Amino acid sequence: MAEHDSDREDGLEPEEQSVPFDEEAAWAAIVAGYGAEPQDPPGAKPFKSVEDLALLEPETNDDEPASGQPARPAPLGGSVAFAPGVGPRDYTTPEPAEDDFGEDDEGHFVPPEPPPLPAADTTARFAWLAVIGGPVLLLLAVLLRWDMTWWLATTGIGGFLGGFATLVVRMKTDDEDDGDPGRGAVV
Repeated sequence: MAEHDSDREDGLEPEEQSVPFDEEAAWAAIVAGYGAEPQDPPGAKPFKSVEDLALLEPETNDDEPASGQPARPAPLGGSVAFAPGVGPRDYTTPEPAEDDFGEDDEGHFVPPEPPPLPAADTTARFAWLAVIGGPVLLLLAVLLRWDMTWWLATTGIGGFLGGFATLVVRMKTDDEDDGDPGRGAVV
């Protein structure tokens, strides 16, 4: 503020050179224009209704093309307005006919039978029993309002932790395949 005051020669505030603002007249103009539609800016086209969206636009906003010259194409990135029920999401694929398939083609994909699950050993079975059975035992004790004794808590929590640790330790690692980057995509 002091910097601006030093620029002035007399150090006084400048007086207003315009007509004083009439606040009452401004409010009266706002109230009088309430609900009225404002005028369109110069050169703007009138608003199109939903029924007229599918119709082609006869002219552009900026310039009218001279006679014999084609109209300018729409700029890249412009949007396209579709009439209701005519957009790209309303497209349905045609149903396949019998002529579309060959002699051996049934027309649909049937996946091959999956390979059987590997046989689990006894240690893995008991580990899974402990991982699932420990929390189930604790939940059952809470729901049936059993006394939470030391052996019940130890069995539930210890069973879960022991079973989880057993499964983690027994996980297979890919150390033997370090030199092989993999088979790639298999189709």
